[in-house]
Amino acid sequence: MGFPLQSALFALDAEAAHRAAIMALRFWGGLGAPFGSGTDDLPGVTIAGVRFPNRVGLAAGLDKSAEAITGLFALGFGSVEVGTLTPRPQPGNPKPRLFRLTEDEAVINRMGFNNDGIDAALARIARLGARAGVLGINVGVNKDSDDRVADYALGVAKAAPHADYITINVSSPNTPGLRDLQSRPALDELLAAAHAARGTTPLFLKIAPDLDRAGIEGAVRAAIDNRVDALIVSNTTISRPPLKSAHAGEAGGLSGAPLRDLARAKLAEALAIGAEALPVISVGGIDSADEAKRRIDAGAAMVQLYSALVFKGPGLVREIARSLA
Repeated sequence: MGFPLQSALFALDAEAAHRAAIMALRFWGGLGAPFGSGTDDLPGVTIAGVRFPNRVGLAAGLDKSAEAITGLFALGFGSVEVGTLTPRPQPGNPKPRLFRLTEDEAVINRMGFNNDGIDAALARIARLGARAGVLGINVGVNKDSDDRVADYALGVAKAAPHADYITINVSSPNTPGLRDLQSRPALDELLAAAHAARGTTPLFLKIAPDLDRAGIEGAVRAAIDNRVDALIVSNTTISRPPLKSAHAGEAGGLSGAPLRDLARAKLAEALAIGAEALPVISVGGIDSADEAKRRIDAGAAMVQLYSALVFKGPGLVREIARSLA
């Protein structure tokens, strides 16, 4: 199923198309996003004391440096999560590092937390004024960091005055050693430092779908013990289900339709362990209203999208938001 401008975007390589989309959304937002969100009349949901206008959020990774927030809200998202932001600007990994797997409706990325740095992003956010929805800020670490816990605490402290919630990202596969922080006691140390730095801003934790059941349980228990407010399940996977695309062998995190079954399974595991104490936001392979409803019916508080927009287009946001209402 195509959408307007898909052919033009698909004529570009994946990273150039991503950049073109950000610039278009930035321009649209600068015009005041004249077409509106189309979801202003929907009932919302409250998570961690934050009122989300609807149950569909943008996952981190699309607007890495907080350049297109107004335009993204105008697509109908109830929340927009920017980042991942690092303490210092970072170019990321060498190109090519983003691959469109059209036959599989999937994406592989090994971007490596490329962003303008948290100070530049927060300066853009500070100039926005009123927002149409909930703003999440996703924080991470610089690749060459000597003290990753301190990097997270710094990111949280800087983001807290500007964010409606902050996400701790320890689940990207593209920064060496980062996923080791998902295990206790390292995760406890990190979350304790983040909790001390956040003030009153809600703190979310994003985990990988490649954790086994024991790993999921450890991460959930650490989140509960350290007063994290919600869990985001999950990031991209380094596993490889059967794929058709010529880019199937590229290294990096896989997202999109092939992640669907794994994301469902990890959502179920997280809910089985922590549903009574911790809201769970579901991400991964959500590309239709039916799939989003399946995650909500399973117990997710809300859903987030990213890769499906590449193949289904921006109209998917309103379609899902209205179906979940």
